[in-house]
Amino acid sequence: MHPAWWVAAVTFLALVGAAGFRAVPGVLMTPLHDEFGWSISTISAAAAVNMALYGLTAPFAAALMERFGIRRVVTAALLVVAAGSGLTVFMTASWQLILCWGVLVGLGTGAMALALVATVTGRWFVARRGLVSGVLTAGGAAGGLVFLPLVSQVADRFGWRPASLAVAAAALAVAPLVMWLLRDRPRDLGVAPYGGVPADDVEPVRSGAARMALRALATAARTRGFWYLAAGMMICGATTMGLIQPHFIPAAHDHGMPQTMAAGLLALVGIFDIAGTIASGWLTDRIDPRYLLLVYYVLRGLSLLALPVLFGPDIEANMVAFIVFYGLDWVATIPPTMALCRELFGAAAPVVFGWVFASHQVGAAFMALAAGIVRDQLGAYDVAWYVGGVLAVIAGFLSLLVRKRTAKVPAPA
Repeated sequence: MHPAWWVAAVTFLALVGAAGFRAVPGVLMTPLHDEFGWSISTISAAAAVNMALYGLTAPFAAALMERFGIRRVVTAALLVVAAGSGLTVFMTASWQLILCWGVLVGLGTGAMALALVATVTGRWFVARRGLVSGVLTAGGAAGGLVFLPLVSQVADRFGWRPASLAVAAAALAVAPLVMWLLRDRPRDLGVAPYGGVPADDVEPVRSGAARMALRALATAARTRGFWYLAAGMMICGATTMGLIQPHFIPAAHDHGMPQTMAAGLLALVGIFDIAGTIASGWLTDRIDPRYLLLVYYVLRGLSLLALPVLFGPDIEANMVAFIVFYGLDWVATIPPTMALCRELFGAAAPVVFGWVFASHQVGAAFMALAAGIVRDQLGAYDVAWYVGGVLAVIAGFLSLLVRKRTAKVPAPA
């Protein structure tokens, strides 16, 4: 077996873990509200900081991987996540929640965000890039949702503190595997990238990480394609990680559904996300990514517009249909967006995609906070679902405006 597949496997594991660590605040929202009396919007603020830093860290993490290597950056990120999760058991004020789950976990998981996918696929694969990016993206998205029922059960039975400590222990357990199996470049093992030749394994960049990231942003920002992709991904983040991931469980609880049952539905989203994102990667190798994004976004918007009437105390067939579809569509947008970044920005694509993904998380952060405010002020989430649906349809048509031309964006140096 080509060693690229082992690198992809351990990257998949790290991404699954990172997603699980980042998603935990959504499960703990109700327990924290019950114990401390913090409002939903206050707890949502911590989730918003987490999501924003998760995205804004990505382009700098991609540049750090160029400078110091994938293995060192991912290992350090896991240690930061373990510290952030473990320290929450001592908190007594809401600002400490923002510091631990918002800042520390946001920074740690951001270093293992989808910029890691772009870096690994760009370095280790020439053939099967679309498929591999789909598999890794599925792990990054599904991990958080699949972990939710387990964390919810631990929180229900033993309290939220053991759940937080379990997350910290899991992060520490993954770190040795990353140090052992993850390698920075094919040349480290004396091989060429999968499906390529030794010349495809370009020299590592040794310049400053911050300068590299900012230079890529400054150059890419001069192209319209970058802004169309960034706007679409901002809406993508708002309608998934910002809206559904933190607020689906409390919204279902508002309609009489037990929290563990709602967490189980989100776990199904994660399971179907794996199939949907892998299929999207396969399709990206064969179909114009712009048309794929149009279909994904428009169908997502229509499903969100229908969601408010689907909630109830029990799981009905129409809610299951929504969960299955939303799972298939959850981050199916990532492989075609990565492909468009490679098409437009060439060798600079991993760092530029980091900035595109940053917009994804800014959108997620804004919607996470806005939906919490809507719930506190209006007593229901309906307006948030409707706004998300309209925005998703707009994102679909923005995707068609990305032109088929290669922008003159130099490789990071």
